[in-house]
This record gives sequence, structure tokens and C-alpha cells, in this order.
Amino acid sequence: MIRSMTAFSREEYQTEWGILIWELRSVNHRYLEPLFRLPDSMRALEPKLREKLRQFCHRGKIECQLRLVAAHQAHDSSPIQLDQPLANQVIQACLQLRSQLPEASLPSTLDLLRWPGVIIEDTVRVEEQKQLALTGFETALAHLVETRQREGQQLGRLISDRLDQLLQHTTSLDVAVVDLTKRYRKILQDRIAEMAVQINEDRLAQEIAILAQKADIAEEIDRIKAHGQEVQRVIKQKGAIGRRLDFLMQELNREVNTLSAKSVDVQFNQSAVEMKVLIEQMREQVQNIE
Repeated sequence: MIRSMTAFSREEYQTEWGILIWELRSVNHRYLEPLFRLPDSMRALEPKLREKLRQFCHRGKIECQLRLVAAHQAHDSSPIQLDQPLANQVIQACLQLRSQLPEASLPSTLDLLRWPGVIIEDTVRVEEQKQLALTGFETALAHLVETRQREGQQLGRLISDRLDQLLQHTTSLDVAVVDLTKRYRKILQDRIAEMAVQINEDRLAQEIAILAQKADIAEEIDRIKAHGQEVQRVIKQKGAIGRRLDFLMQELNREVNTLSAKSVDVQFNQSAVEMKVLIEQMREQVQNIE
């Protein structure tokens, strides 16, 4: 199923120890680039989270932020436990550096309390937080994927609509090429009649044949139709299809450029311009597809 790379999801959980919030943001990117912003106590979860993300997302820059908001309750008189030996080591290290750099300032008490590990956390509570963080991430990721799929379906419809219009132009050009030789013959005959001169019929046929050769866009039209059919097939596939679609847009644009270079008629020019606009509109949408 076609997926967009742009999406957002948010999950919030209220607990006795506080609030746990997951926010996932996904934007366009050539490859899969996950970025995790986790509290220090949750850093050990990152490998599992990355593995879970890779199972469901193949492209996009995805920012995953986890926030833990502690509940401050007046009746909670549990004392803060300190790792005194670690705190002493931090203090001694600061004093040692101060002796070498007299102009350096010492850390404040609050800075010391923020040092990882100085405040001993409740092991049971941390494990509960980790389990909830894993469960919450899976839920947030599922919602992110659902959003990417919904937007991807809309992008698929937009691309299909533009593609249908593009192929309609190829049908019109097929008819125009046939009519062109007839119109060109009449134009030449009318001009010859106005000038009241005689011209060899073989020379007239030769001029028309040269024009027909210059205006022969059958090969380009066939390739445009073939690329269009491939786009329709790829859109129905599962997995990451964005790069393949981007390649097909480049090929379509190349064929239309060649068709435009062969243009010998105003209708050809107009159709080529409109086809380029349609391809550019599709290409812009393809940039959002996983």
C-alpha cells in the first residue's frame, strides 16, 4: 500500500508517578533517518525502539521524543536517595579542574543533582516506566503508520488523476500526427496556388515526407504510455516505492522533452507544455511517498 512520509502521532499516559508522552514526527527524506530524544533513564531502550521502527518504516526522517513528567504530590514524603560516593567523585573532579583552571566556575548544587546517577532512582519504578514506554511507542508508531497510509492513498489518487490526463494527451497527439500531414499538404498547395507557380508533385511529396519524419513522435508516445503503465503498476505495490516512482517521473520528463524538440505544430507545443506541468505535479507528490 502506498504511504506518505509525512505524519504525526502522539500518545499520553497518566500514571501514579507522572505522565509519559510519546510524540512521533515524520517528514520527507531519501533514506530512513530515525532520531530519538529520550530521558537518560530510557537510553537503554533505544536499540529496541530503532528495530521496531525499521519493521514498519523504510524511508523518512522520523523524530521520536519521549517525555516523562513527574507527579509532584504534597503527601509524597519519600526522601531523595543520593549516590554519595558518585557525588563525591564529581565534586573532587571539579575541584581538580578548578586547580588547573582558576577562572572556571564550580557547578551548583542543582548541577550536581542533575548529574546522571547522583540521584538513585527507584528500580521498580524505572522498569515500569520502560515497559510503558515500549508499549506506548508501539501504539504511537501504529498510529503514525496509519496516518502515512491515509495520506499515501490520497497521494496515489492525485498521481493517478494526473497520469490519466497525461495519457489523454498522448491519444490526442496520435490523432494530431495523422492529421498533420493532411493539413501540411493543403497548406503547401494553397500557397503554391497563391503564387501561381507550378511545382513537381514528387517534390511536394518529398517535402511532406520530410515533415512527417520530423514529426514522427510515435516512439516517444509509446514510451510515455509504457512508463505510465509502469507507474500504475508500481502504485499498487506494497513497501517503499517512492524511489522507483521518482525514476519513472524522470523518464517521463525526458520523453516529453524529446517530443517537444520534435514539435512542428502549435498543438504539439501546447500538449508538450501541459504534459510537463502534469509530470511536475506528479513529481512533487512523489517526493512525499515512502
